[in-house]
Amino acid sequence: MATPQAAILYLHGFASSPRSRKARFFQEKLHAEGYSVETLDLAPGDFEHLTLTSQLAVVEAAAQGKPVILIGSSMGGYLAALFAQTHPEVARLLLLAPAFAFYALWVNELGPERMAEWRKNGTIPVFHYGEGREMDLRYALVEDAQLYDPFPVFPQPCMIFHGTQDAVVPVSMSQKCASGATNVSLKLLASGHELTDVLDEIWKDAKPFLLDGIAGR
Repeated sequence: MATPQAAILYLHGFASSPRSRKARFFQEKLHAEGYSVETLDLAPGDFEHLTLTSQLAVVEAAAQGKPVILIGSSMGGYLAALFAQTHPEVARLLLLAPAFAFYALWVNELGPERMAEWRKNGTIPVFHYGEGREMDLRYALVEDAQLYDPFPVFPQPCMIFHGTQDAVVPVSMSQKCASGATNVSLKLLASGHELTDVLDEIWKDAKPFLLDGIAGR
């Protein structure tokens, strides 16, 4: 019996959307190869109540228990790793500046005073790049994030791209994930967190990796 062709799901970053530049880039490149990419909306209509748990439920519903390849950017990369950890149907992962240790990143970014203020007030205003405006975000995001492994371990083949000049997610996060993991390949690029200036370079390595995964090789 032939192995079912893996579907491709794209997981966008924090406060982003399925219409992001990287999402459209991979859609266009893979469409040219004859494949479709489903770009998920990880916060459908309710960014304020966003949690990792709610986003993983979106991925679960889209995957439907079938073979999938996950492409994830920043927070979406972390979600992809978390999902792969407990879902053997994930064939492989392509991660772009994945936001491992998501909870710690928030604590380091805001500091103890702003974290305490956020907890007290219940919400914090956050600029949503997909919507182009500030939106409220509930403290439940970081409460929920504490429940998850900061560096999920998964067996599937994984390729990570991370910029050496990333000021949002330190490159050391991806280095820690890849260290000693024979299934993880890490490619360092002279770029920042967005990686939009090196997408063609990424595609050169990502293309054979993704196409082999789709074909089940």
